[in-house]
Amino acid sequence: MTLHAEEEMDIDELTIFDVESVILTGQIVEQQRDRKTRELKYLVRGETVDGRHTAVVVSKFGPTDKLVILTVYAE
Repeated sequence: MTLHAEEEMDIDELTIFDVESVILTGQIVEQQRDRKTRELKYLVRGETVDGRHTAVVVSKFGPTDKLVILTVYAE
């Protein structure tokens, strides 16, 4: 998880459990290609643990094939 993602989680009062819920139960709604690196990024939309928000997690697979959370926000 990037520092930016953690900061955005705090701003929108989301927890790591909310991020996990979005990833595990949400859907990929869009794929984007990074302009510089040409890497694919994925926008996953789903609900928070308590269902109070719809949240979006923007992620990509890093060089070690681990998922990197780039940013998170509530809609």
